[in-house]
Amino acid sequence: MIVEVCANSLESARNAERAGANRIELCSELGVGGVTPSAGLIQLVKRELSIPVHVLIRPRGGHFTYSDAEFEVMKADILACKALGVHGIVSGILMDDFSLDVERTKTLVELAKPMHFTFHRAFDWVAEPLEAIQQLEAIGVQTILTSGGEPSAEKGIKNLEFWQQKTPMTIMAGGGVSPGNASKFKDIGLRAIHCSGTSFGNPIALDGKISMNSAKHLVEDEVAVSNLETLTSIVRAVK
Repeated sequence: MIVEVCANSLESARNAERAGANRIELCSELGVGGVTPSAGLIQLVKRELSIPVHVLIRPRGGHFTYSDAEFEVMKADILACKALGVHGIVSGILMDDFSLDVERTKTLVELAKPMHFTFHRAFDWVAEPLEAIQQLEAIGVQTILTSGGEPSAEKGIKNLEFWQQKTPMTIMAGGGVSPGNASKFKDIGLRAIHCSGTSFGNPIALDGKISMNSAKHLVEDEVAVSNLETLTSIVRAVK
């Protein structure tokens, strides 16, 4: 069974290989579900690891319906990953009605070739998963990362089993995969699991320090953008 580790740093990537994982999905900012990692991180991980490195192509947190500008960034990031010699791309795009954006996802799949392409957990938002499975299969996607449309893969295990029976693609269980439930996904015939194995360390005392986290930016149904009128007003105030 393939064990893919969602690695958010060089140290995480090293630990994944040492633990015997088959490959990693490299990303940043796990707190928002992951975004595209830096070119420097990709370079160093690719240089050090001997197992395959797949890279998340997601230009921001939030929902999975992207603007034309964001789509251009995604395409540029795929080309950069190809130049760095990574083995796979993890990405995907939805329409605002939560159907699969077949045309633009297909563009990403074609651009990524010959790299492996995984459609990520945006799949868990699709309105018609069986239809989406057929569409993804038709455009050349090899793997779907999903929790079975539930908050965790363990809760969605019946859907995962059913969906795997409907496609030759790999249905990869992800979301809450742990030492206590990992074998359950093998038992139902899945070929891959996805986990982070996250723990926290390197503590530092922040008593009396203001928080640098910004809860107002943790929004899934809207996209944060620098506002032209607001910026113009600020510039005019000091120029």
